[in-house]
Amino acid sequence: MEFWDIYDENKQRTGRTMKRNDWCLKDGEYHLTVLGVIRRSDGRYLITQRVMTKSWAPGWWEVSGGGVMAGEESKEAVMREVLEETGLDVSNACGGYVFSYKRENPGEGDNYFVDIYRFEMDFDESQLKLQEKETLGYKLATKEEIEELGKQGIFLHYDSMKEVFI
Repeated sequence: MEFWDIYDENKQRTGRTMKRNDWCLKDGEYHLTVLGVIRRSDGRYLITQRVMTKSWAPGWWEVSGGGVMAGEESKEAVMREVLEETGLDVSNACGGYVFSYKRENPGEGDNYFVDIYRFEMDFDESQLKLQEKETLGYKLATKEEIEELGKQGIFLHYDSMKEVFI
């Protein structure tokens, strides 16, 4: 079973944990997630499409990411998530942490911080090893194509992270 650390409103660990996706957080408590944007030198970004069996936002487009496990640091988590979901190792890529944002869902037990990373690296599409249970497919998209998906309302977190696409 996977556990996540519980954070306070200042993004400090409280010393307590929660079970993954056990939305039991009180107002003022948060968990931490990460998103890893991968940009190639041709200006295209790697985006993936969520499988249709997802209970939330099936078929939507996104960048790799997920929950930070208890005791794990944010950067470790984003490198793990990108590797698990795409097969790409970003540990030696240029770039890194860009910014964080906080999402509060009062009374829902699901408040969270999101750490956004952007990595610049060239890769060949043959290097991609998509996680089939999570990903329907991928696209190497321009900033404008991602912006259009955001306008259509089918790109996860777009409004909160759009400035990372340069």
